[in-house]
Amino acid sequence: MDPTTPEPTRCYVRDIMTRDIVKVTPGTSVSDIALLMSQHRISGVPVVDEQDRVLGVVTELDMVVRNTRFKLPAFFTLLNATIYLEPPAHIRERLHHMLGLTAREIMSEKAMTITVDASIEDLAELMVGRQANPIPVVEDGRLAGIVSRSDIVRWMVKGIAE
Repeated sequence: MDPTTPEPTRCYVRDIMTRDIVKVTPGTSVSDIALLMSQHRISGVPVVDEQDRVLGVVTELDMVVRNTRFKLPAFFTLLNATIYLEPPAHIRERLHHMLGLTAREIMSEKAMTITVDASIEDLAELMVGRQANPIPVVEDGRLAGIVSRSDIVRWMVKGIAE
């Protein structure tokens, strides 16, 4: 690279994240979550505790799953025994998720988070590799913002305009 050519400016999650966060607590009702997501036109909300630590995320997919038909798990019978091809705990979890009434009951636990200092490339890899959207942004273990695929697209458009 020519030393006179300026190095491309690196962009970090903190540069594109949304700081005005719509968030919920574990006890927030599913109907209130649906209303918030609709009013704010967002694809998901972080679920946080009293200290703003991220406990999980409720996404559009979590909401849509509630409206699907429950499919019985695949099984086969061998010598008068029914053998399910998925563990009973997984079946219970799916039912619980479909019938849940609060954020705690329908949220995706072990929420993937990203730090404010992560690069946009790291963010994109996480979103694509884990099919995660939106992703809470943390700083010092607490919620600092949220990023979604649309934030990356807006960043791309801004770069094109410049």
